[in-house]
Amino acid sequence: MSKISIVELGVLYRVGVPDEERAKPQRLLLTIEMESDFFAAAQTDSIADTVDYFAVSQRLLLFGEGRSWRLIEKLADDICEMILSEFKPQSVAVEIKKFPIQQARHVSVTLTKRRG
Repeated sequence: MSKISIVELGVLYRVGVPDEERAKPQRLLLTIEMESDFFAAAQTDSIADTVDYFAVSQRLLLFGEGRSWRLIEKLADDICEMILSEFKPQSVAVEIKKFPIQQARHVSVTLTKRRG
């Protein structure tokens, strides 16, 4: 298996336990790692034979529109499910970095899911 990574994509999503925290979108950083077999893409040099990371990033930038989450754990699960169903990698790992604690660099969760 080979891996494509999108590292620290900045998105604006409504997420947080208190209603006030979800009142407006906040900046999160997403790191996405998608495992797939790149043999065909290496032979054909065709984007049709790989995971289109640009399309994934554009989908993620719009993923939060009209939605909100209480927990970043649920958000990570929703992102994994979307990527697996729409882009078909063998597996996907999602790390979400959030910045709610002033004294900490960030808080993060990481979730990995496999197809099937």
